Amino acid sequence: MRAVRLASALGLCLLASACSGDKSDLQHYVAQIKARPAAAIEPIPQIAPYTPYTYRANEQRAPFTPNIPDRKVQTSNGLTPDVDRPREPLEAYPLDALRMVGTISRAGTTYALIQAPDNVIHRVHRGNHLGQNYGEIDAVSDSGVILTEIVPDGASGYVKRPATIAPTR
Repeated sequence: MRAVRLASALGLCLLASACSGDKSDLQHYVAQIKARPAAAIEPIPQIAPYTPYTYRANEQRAPFTPNIPDRKVQTSNGLTPDVDRPREPLEAYPLDALRMVGTISRAGTTYALIQAPDNVIHRVHRGNHLGQNYGEIDAVSDSGVILTEIVPDGASGYVKRPATIAPTR
């Protein structure tokens, strides 16, 4: 133990003596850096003058009420989703997040077992809704769930779009 202490003290002394060498090259380098001309400083950008805004309550909507469009929009083809219908649990998830894990038949009705992202398995059948685009199940079979979604067409209307959820193997 005493030998280790002695070796440590000797190593520290050697280390300290190594730091006290010639520093003229370092001082020369610092002098070169200080001798360089300073870079030009960019001018302060001009600030645009403040223009006050006058709010006229009778001409515009109230600023703190949400801008909710009319829920019953009539479109050119007359197709609109039923936004007043109570939402089902699987309508909270996009279709690509749902997995079909199996089927069950009971009393002549075939049910699909759909696993949600929270790992809860839901039993659905024809007529149930799922997905975030008002999807309604048209058919359930061992090969998947076939449904029809109502999606915006980009021109303030809606179109029907077929979709499927294939079983996971």
